[in-house]
Amino acid sequence: MKKRMLLLSSIVAGLMFCTAAQSATYTLNVNSALTADDPLFKGLNQFKAEVEKRSGGQIEVKLFPSSQLGPDEDVLEQARSGAGVAVVVDGGRLAPFVKEFGVLGAPYLANNFDEMRKVVTSPLFEGWVQKLRTASGHQVFSFNWYQGARHVLTEKPVTKPADLAGVRMRTPGAPVWLETVRGLGATPTPMPWAEVYSALQMKAIDAAEAQHPATYGSRLFEVIKYITKTGHIQLITGLVGSKIWFDKLPPDLQVIIREEALKAGDTGSKATIESLANFEKMMTDKGVKISDVDIKPFVASTSVVYDKLGYGDLRKQVNTILGR
Repeated sequence: MKKRMLLLSSIVAGLMFCTAAQSATYTLNVNSALTADDPLFKGLNQFKAEVEKRSGGQIEVKLFPSSQLGPDEDVLEQARSGAGVAVVVDGGRLAPFVKEFGVLGAPYLANNFDEMRKVVTSPLFEGWVQKLRTASGHQVFSFNWYQGARHVLTEKPVTKPADLAGVRMRTPGAPVWLETVRGLGATPTPMPWAEVYSALQMKAIDAAEAQHPATYGSRLFEVIKYITKTGHIQLITGLVGSKIWFDKLPPDLQVIIREEALKAGDTGSKATIESLANFEKMMTDKGVKISDVDIKPFVASTSVVYDKLGYGDLRKQVNTILGR
């Protein structure tokens, strides 16, 4: 009996060892410029939980808010080299590798999340995903992470593009963002998001443009007076990682990553949409004047962006997807 017990104990210990050895075979570190209380982070938390659950613990997902792993561009470079990292990133930062991604950040491309989602789940978009794998070694997990419409943040009232003449406005450095801000009437000033608060406070820049959750999360209501709801960009972002890392996963785990990224993107996007009215109320209560505006002059002034960057034909393809 004692020998049997010892044998059974050895078998159990062996099984436990094998199970432990199989757990967390892969690690994915997810970086985001968003703060942990941003509504989109609800999706990232879901992604972590469901991937770890469905993979039986073979994939461990670690979340790093507030750009703890560095700027988006640095994380994208790490991904190119095969590191187990991913980042929530806009199409403009992928455009240097595959130009088509830049159109996602072009002005007034779509009216809302539903329209943007149609584009980023279309066969047209999946073609871009495959081109990106070849061009840069990046793997898109999903691109349906909606952060809201971007609006103009200023020290003075704005009703038309001419009001932004000479205004130094922060923007990401991608060409589509630079040209959009220029089209709005302002002078684009590339700068990391983490530096915007101090730059506004120190008058190094005069204005910014952002979606409500990011504006509130970075407490920009303390250093700006007006939010003009231009809605010039419907900010859709993607969870993007490494092709090398992704291709090392067994096929079933690859499916889990992409399926859960899509589900989580929808969850985060829904949370974002539901939060927007409350963010407006909180910022209004802080003394910020938030106003609607006739966007027609801004639509007209930014329309040159498409032809200037060679996106005219691509916009027609997007309009076809949207039934326009």
